[in-house]
Amino acid sequence: MKAIIFSLLGWMFLPIMDGFAKFLSSELPILQITWARYFFTVVIILPIMFFFFNKQLVWSDKPKLQILRGLILLSANICFFYSISIISLAKALTLAFIAPLIVTAFSPLFLGEKVGFRRWTAVTIGFIGSLVVIRPGFLELNIASLAALFTGILYGFYLIITRKLSTSDNPLLTLLITGLVGATLISLVIPFYWIKPSLNQWSLMAGIGVFACIGHLFLIISLKYADASKLAPLGYTEIIPNIIIGYYFFSEIPDKWTFLGLFIIILSGLYIFKREQSKII
Repeated sequence: MKAIIFSLLGWMFLPIMDGFAKFLSSELPILQITWARYFFTVVIILPIMFFFFNKQLVWSDKPKLQILRGLILLSANICFFYSISIISLAKALTLAFIAPLIVTAFSPLFLGEKVGFRRWTAVTIGFIGSLVVIRPGFLELNIASLAALFTGILYGFYLIITRKLSTSDNPLLTLLITGLVGATLISLVIPFYWIKPSLNQWSLMAGIGVFACIGHLFLIISLKYADASKLAPLGYTEIIPNIIIGYYFFSEIPDKWTFLGLFIIILSGLYIFKREQSKII
């Protein structure tokens, strides 16, 4: 029960970060918003690791994978923050939900896992769900929708690398290294895009880092009480606060096609999860 509560809390906090980012995107560059997400996360995580988990501050057994993981997540964050600056939170997150399907599609290549016909069918149906949301040929394709879709693709590879690291590195260490990689890289380019924030904007920028940190910490704590595979379906609950925030603060109401695509993608993801749990190929 503790695992479920902590996991749900994590997925409830992360959409607040997205809401802050969307609000700021009309006033500040996307790269500056991304910088805030990483900078303030590291500012919070580093003292926690130093004072409470200092014994786990050892160098990674797989540093190249850790750096690659950080690069991929940084790219995914930039794509997602850009997408929500233009399209609705619900539509962007729905398209990003293809991540578990990407994991299934590429796990034979990178994880050596077998994927049978039924799971390949589920991946194909899930991709069709993303096409329902975008509706190429019926609506003019925009970069924001493609960026959201690319977020899901990148996040899928991020999850694959996370699986490989889970057998060697501590999750908190992985979270810290990922934050340091992102903060370092984005800090190199941010001077060229920097716009002086107001006090209110500084508060929201700090809030992005705070809620990102709290959300991920809750997710990490949940893993102390249950396996990641058992908690995976709870990630889809993120869409609930996402839709509420989009409606209440940005007057965004998902259309029927977004809901249909979301239903198809979630159904495909849950089917894949069930197959993996039953160990049936």
